[in-house]
Amino acid sequence: MQNKTAEQFIQKLESLQSDEELKKYERYFPLASRGNDKFIGVRMGQVFALAKEFIEMPLNEIEELLESPVHEVRVGAVSIMDFQARDKSTSNEHKKELFDLYTRRHDRINTWDLVDRSAIHVVGGYLFDKPRDALYKLAGSRVMAERRTAIVSTFYFIGQDDKDDTFKIAKLLLKDKEDLVHKATGWALRSAGGDELLHFLDENAAVMPRTALRYATEKLNKEQRDHYLKLKK
Repeated sequence: MQNKTAEQFIQKLESLQSDEELKKYERYFPLASRGNDKFIGVRMGQVFALAKEFIEMPLNEIEELLESPVHEVRVGAVSIMDFQARDKSTSNEHKKELFDLYTRRHDRINTWDLVDRSAIHVVGGYLFDKPRDALYKLAGSRVMAERRTAIVSTFYFIGQDDKDDTFKIAKLLLKDKEDLVHKATGWALRSAGGDELLHFLDENAAVMPRTALRYATEKLNKEQRDHYLKLKK
């Protein structure tokens, strides 16, 4: 891989900073929900384009990006990981390295958008033809982002018409306390769809979090949707 360093990435990212964009982030991410995250004000489209430019960045440099307190820098890190995982020329060995980095440094992949930007291909794509115990361990985590990874990763399986783990993990997350997990669960169920979704709703609609139920039923016809929403106590 070419010499694409974290320092070079950050320098280019900082050159794209916009005060106007920063104000948007400050509106969308109030201080109370930011934790230790900082924003510098770079549009996501620009972050993704820069990540593609740095697609050959070595793993140790990607991990250095993950260490940054700047949110857009970490978005860049997971975007590079995603682009590498999707690349048809990427070896199975390197895909495992990406998966290992993701799971080992999940403490830095700690918001819903970082999970959604990378889990499908970095985690789901890697595990598709392997045992999936890691997802069930993540589903039982105390950390919201790890539980979201568990369900979001199954989108890769859904794309391959393999839905069993989506429904099994969704069942495990029915009593979750976090709305961000409810949204991801409902989103995954909606995407899985089919008779399996109707069967799942027949069994669980009455006890599902309302957010998950609304998302899961969005593509059903009005009669079906009204039926399942009324089952919710």
